[in-house]
This record gives sequence, structure tokens and C-alpha cells, in this order.
Amino acid sequence: MPEAATISVLPLTPERFPDLAALFEEGGDPKWCWCMYFRARGRTWSNSTAAGNRAELEALTGGPLAPGLVAYRDDRVVGWVSLGPREDYERLTYSQVLAPIDDTPVWSIVCFVVSRRSRGQGVAAALLDAAVEYAREHGATTLEGYPVDAGDDRVPAANAFHGTLRMFERAGFTVIARRQWNRSTPVRPIVRRSLGTG
Repeated sequence: MPEAATISVLPLTPERFPDLAALFEEGGDPKWCWCMYFRARGRTWSNSTAAGNRAELEALTGGPLAPGLVAYRDDRVVGWVSLGPREDYERLTYSQVLAPIDDTPVWSIVCFVVSRRSRGQGVAAALLDAAVEYAREHGATTLEGYPVDAGDDRVPAANAFHGTLRMFERAGFTVIARRQWNRSTPVRPIVRRSLGTG
């Protein structure tokens, strides 16, 4: 397995956007949603387009905060994590399962994408570590995630875009709440890590 040290993680900038686009064009949900799903309440397959979502994400790269981080290995983007102040993700505010726990100002991690050829090689963990540092460097004091709790089972890639509970716990996050939509749906843990004050 390649060493995580061979992975470099950098903020998404306009110059790096074509590199991220190559990753998203590999297929799956990223090819449609371009990681915009959580940024707008009510966004669905029927009321948005891949081209529109892509343009919106690209526009965010020119802002004061990167909309996420990209992982490179050998000059190729092999992973992505979307993070930012919770208020940047409108859908979270109105979600029954992921609605705010309390009034603590938090940054949220909502999505990971890892290239098919690079899964199981520490890319997501490297992205999570870098997300912690990026959030801290930009004034966040608490970082929150919404992982899948798979226990000892393997999680299908299509269900793992929030990351796994085990990965978050290894990075120093703790479960602060568990919620579910109804009795027949999986329980979703909400995890946090305090980043201190600087």
C-alpha cells in the first residue's frame, strides 16, 4: 500500500479546479452533484444540472475560503474533501438527521471523494487530517462530521462519501449524538473534534 506521506493535500483554487474536474469525471454522483448537494436546500437531480453544479463549485474557488481540499499523488488528484463553516451548507440546517445539535459555531465536513484506483490507500484519512489543520488555521474551533458507522463491515463506496466513524475516531473525533430518520433507517453518528483556540 502506498504511504500516506506520498499524498499532498492542498486547498482547491481556480488553478487546481481542472485537476479536481478530472477526478469528478471518473463517474458516480460527483459527476452530477459536483459536491453542491449540501450547499443548497432542496437541490435534486431534477432541479439542477451537472453543468450548473460544476459552475457553482468553480465560482466558489475564487472566495476567501477554499470550498474544500484536494489530495494529489504523482501530480494527479486522487481525493477531495468538502469542508467549511456549517452555515455554508444550507441543507444541514433543515435536515432532520443532521440539523444543528446546539449553538456551537462549527465547521462541517460533508463529503469525501476518492479515486477508484486509490481507495484503501489512506487518501481519505490524509484528507481528514489536512481538513483539521485547514479549519484550525482559518479560525475554526470545532470541526463536525457525519460519518457512516459500519462497525467491522466494509462500506460500499457509494455509501461512504461522509467518511467512516472509525476513520473519524482515529483522527480524534468523538460521537456527540446519534440520530435516525425513522426506525428502519440507519443510525447516523454526529462527531466533533475541538480545535482549540489557535
